[in-house]
Amino acid sequence: MNRLSLSGLQQWMDDRFPLTSTWRYHMSEYYVSKNVNWWYLFGSLAILVLVIQVVSGVWLMFYYQPSAERAFSSVEFIMRDVDWGWLMRYMHTTGASAFFVVIYLHMYRSLLYGSYQKPRELLWITGVLLYLVLMAEAFMGYVLPWGQLSYWAGQVIISLASVVPVVGEELVVWLQGGYIVNEATLGRLYAFHVIGLPLVLIGLTFVHIVGLHHVGSSSPDGVEIKKNKDANGKPVDGIAFHPYITVKDLFGWGIFLILFCAVMFFAPTFGGFFIEPPNFQEADPLQTPSAIHPVWYFQAWYAMLQSIPNQALGVVVMLGASAILLFLPWIDRGQVGSIRLRGLGYKIGLGVFTITFIVLTWLGKQEPTGLPVILGQIFTVIYFGYFVFLWAYTYFGFEKTKPVPERVTV
Repeated sequence: MNRLSLSGLQQWMDDRFPLTSTWRYHMSEYYVSKNVNWWYLFGSLAILVLVIQVVSGVWLMFYYQPSAERAFSSVEFIMRDVDWGWLMRYMHTTGASAFFVVIYLHMYRSLLYGSYQKPRELLWITGVLLYLVLMAEAFMGYVLPWGQLSYWAGQVIISLASVVPVVGEELVVWLQGGYIVNEATLGRLYAFHVIGLPLVLIGLTFVHIVGLHHVGSSSPDGVEIKKNKDANGKPVDGIAFHPYITVKDLFGWGIFLILFCAVMFFAPTFGGFFIEPPNFQEADPLQTPSAIHPVWYFQAWYAMLQSIPNQALGVVVMLGASAILLFLPWIDRGQVGSIRLRGLGYKIGLGVFTITFIVLTWLGKQEPTGLPVILGQIFTVIYFGYFVFLWAYTYFGFEKTKPVPERVTV
């Protein structure tokens, strides 16, 4: 009887909403390569962290006050007087860094397996847009605690808009709501952080997932499993996302949550990388910190900015370093995607690019004088040089690749 009742309820729902067909299309009859590895876990981890950030962020909104006079004290109130307030605050700050760890690894997997190549160009573009919106979201959230570094980082970053020709100065005043970072600035950043950009993030995430399930995920072997189907229309080298991949992802989620909780409970500041010591001091517009550095996930871009003496050129380079990722599907003219099939030059180039990004991240924490500036200039050139090399290497046919196998290997 219960089974019949559930069947009747399901039919009633299906007559009014495509519940079953949506489940089949996106879960039980969405097929992925049977040899997907742990690199493919980070996409679902990104969704998990997004949920953590939304839940903890909504909870913090109950007590946070977006006022220049009360913002810092409201955060202190959350930490000291609200039941479990410290937990929610550290969950949110740890989640911000975890989000970028997961996103960077997810994007790196795309570089390893060519997940930006045909027919996944739009999938890559929506992913990069998600990353750029996430950077803006993280910056605005970083300013909200109204600590010393929060305030001065906001001052520095917003002032970069002054390099925009003709309207730069007026744009800075409009963004700040005045001639200096003030309460109006805080209110605007708060509105964008809690309402505007989260809606964009969720919308882009929806588009990204729909696009992924339309073209299908790449495979480590570079085989397009949709091209080889059996009599029932099922890819012969595919397995259903549910229950096979969902079980695997849940196991990965468990490992991730153990590590996440270990950091959150035992090292929430992570030695000053997640929350810097000056940010435990209330913002003082009359006292500039001895050093102003962004949080770790912005440091590579900041290293490029501070290594170029001309501010306008530095801003162009910094923005260009992110924007160039949007054109990667057309920069890489290679005929195969997976690194298992690509030539030695591509593997060396990707290795150099990886080291370059790590070094730039380290340089972003150093004082902008002497050797760090010179190294920043060198590695900025190498960063952009990678894309020039990749285009020339693939466009002029220098790359010698292995043939794409007919079937995936297990």
